[in-house]
Amino acid sequence: MDEKVKKAIEEYQCSGCQCGSDTSCFSKNDETEVGCGKHHAGTFMTGVGKLFLGMPKGFNRVGHFESMKINIFEKFEGCDWEYNMWNIPCWKFKNEFGHTIVRGLMPRRNEPFLHIYLEDCLDKINCLEITQKDVEGMD
Repeated sequence: MDEKVKKAIEEYQCSGCQCGSDTSCFSKNDETEVGCGKHHAGTFMTGVGKLFLGMPKGFNRVGHFESMKINIFEKFEGCDWEYNMWNIPCWKFKNEFGHTIVRGLMPRRNEPFLHIYLEDCLDKINCLEITQKDVEGMD
């Protein structure tokens, strides 16, 4: 596994996973995604529900959809996701690592999604851009 990918998985997924805190239990999701297929949110907050510990505020809450997962991609180009009326990106955010984080909704299925691209691809995604100031202002 590429060191950049390993660091991303440990940062975004392993840090709050009920399976463990490192990539020793790693299982690949599919051909285009590099995230861990065994990842499950393992932290709970009263009144909020499950949290993804490695994610910034606003992107860390699982909500009512208990099986939500974090999808990690090395690049925007070539991944299997297409943003359209079936997969609507709502927020995009570039974090301190230069990675683009997208929170969106599949309204037909009433299912949220989280995508992390290990590059800056803000200019390729049409939705509201969240700034660090916005994140700091969230509860």
